Amino acid sequence: MRIAQLAPLAESVPPKLYGGTERVIAWLMDELVELGHDVTLFASGDSKTKGKLHPVWPRALRLGRRGADPSAACALLIEAIAERASDFDVIHSHVDWLPLPVLSRTGVPFLTTMHGRLDLPGLSKVIGAFPSAGFVSISDNQRRPLPDANWIATIQHGMPKDLFRPSYDHGSYLAFLGRLTADKGPEAAIRIARAARMPLRVAAKIPRAETAYFKKKLEPNIDGEEIRLVGEVDEIRKQPFLAGAAALLFPINWPEPFGLVMIEAMACGTPVIAYRWGSVPEVVEDGVTGFIVDNEEQAIAAVNELGRLDRRAVRARFEERFAASRMAREYEIRYRELVDRGVRAAESVQIPGGDEGFAKGAAQSSRPVGTASDSGR
Repeated sequence: MRIAQLAPLAESVPPKLYGGTERVIAWLMDELVELGHDVTLFASGDSKTKGKLHPVWPRALRLGRRGADPSAACALLIEAIAERASDFDVIHSHVDWLPLPVLSRTGVPFLTTMHGRLDLPGLSKVIGAFPSAGFVSISDNQRRPLPDANWIATIQHGMPKDLFRPSYDHGSYLAFLGRLTADKGPEAAIRIARAARMPLRVAAKIPRAETAYFKKKLEPNIDGEEIRLVGEVDEIRKQPFLAGAAALLFPINWPEPFGLVMIEAMACGTPVIAYRWGSVPEVVEDGVTGFIVDNEEQAIAAVNELGRLDRRAVRARFEERFAASRMAREYEIRYRELVDRGVRAAESVQIPGGDEGFAKGAAQSSRPVGTASDSGR
């Protein structure tokens, strides 16, 4: 199939540092190419892919020239796919809501993977405006705020099996990896580590909007020894950071749609201690790949129980459940459903009078957009 992938422009694909969505898109692109598909990535010009790259903006917005207008960049992304829509059998968007008005009018089957939280005001109105648009959730919990959307599947993220090497040593510290925002739980991670008498290593991005939070709530508690901030880590440094940890702390305080760092830790054989929010019960197998807890007291107790988990079993479950090849095959099924449904709809159009040319054009214009089977519900 000829497949277009639309990526956000905040980060490159894959990202240089932080960026879960863009990392998943990169893995999906490469796996689809390996499956034999003709895949084009619409993304920033500093992206790299085994497929074809259609550069929309010179450089990822976050690391590019300060002051660049994100709306202008997104306008170019939407215009690029509008101009080239007929080159593809199916379009896969990872850009949430903005492309929907254009994609709904191209006549090309499309689907949108939602990567963020969906419990925000006004989203039900958007869903109502595009009833035929097909959506993919990355966890079942993510879709709960919008039950009336046309959910065609839940497809959990996957990553290449050989990307991270596992370590089966017990680890000498606790790890926190993510954005330093209150909903990610870095304050709780510090308290848990101290109460458990374990060092904590924090590999994290400090968003510009969260600078005041960092300076007030976190910086006074980072002593550089027991609680150490190592900053953002790239793909090369992330593996030893996670592999050397006794566990990843994931004390989130929001409905996490997936939590890519959890499976990155599992790929290293590192168990996860996570709060029971959002997707966590769908990703972590309690007592196998980590512990699911409800508060700090339970998290501290879980640290003391890490010795009874088998890190080889953690890695094995990662390979069984969260490989990028599995993710790509699941998307491939949905693409084929979209394309096949469009073909069937076109073939069913009957035009009296035998004007084949007119009939063909009418059939193409009547092809439903963005719909698929209910097999993912």
